[in-house]
Amino acid sequence: MTKLAKMNTPIFWAEGHPGALDRESWSLKVHGSCKEPQIFSWQDLQEMPQVRVEARLTSVTRWSVFGAWTGVSFAEILRRVQVNESCKYVRFWSVGRIYDTSIPRSIAEKERSLIAWAFDDELLTEDYGGPIRALIPYLWGYKSAKSMIEIELMDYYVPGFWEMRGYTDSGKIEAGKCRDINDGGKIKEIADGEVKDFI
Repeated sequence: MTKLAKMNTPIFWAEGHPGALDRESWSLKVHGSCKEPQIFSWQDLQEMPQVRVEARLTSVTRWSVFGAWTGVSFAEILRRVQVNESCKYVRFWSVGRIYDTSIPRSIAEKERSLIAWAFDDELLTEDYGGPIRALIPYLWGYKSAKSMIEIELMDYYVPGFWEMRGYTDSGKIEAGKCRDINDGGKIKEIADGEVKDFI
């Protein structure tokens, strides 16, 4: 059992759990507003400079989990595909191409925005968005798409799965009560913006 599971981190798939996924044959298509669209294999991603960040994933359903996430930065991916200056948004697609969400390029390029594949040095399972998922600690968790297969670089904004159903386009984290998964789900208070600590 992984640490995320041991802490009873909620499992939620709006479009339905995908079941078992093959990590070794996984690939990530990156295309759109760039000069060198590419398809990166699991092995390609592993060979890139790896980044390890300590951050919280915070759900709009009011829980937050802290740990060390490992992956490759979105900035590195955008550099490799030679993103166009005109690109303003980064759109993520999950396996099955039912779930999508978009974030500003400026946030994707922040230092702790990752294509993540491990939490506290354990590979992510399908329950928690493996083999690879977006980790965008600056925004609500619905912007951190799970089991990503595609990144579409956009010159304009397109609302995604939850945004079309009433969630905010910005994904800005709002102050209020939130369950701390690392502390047994105890209810605490968070401020506006990225959750770095409880107040």
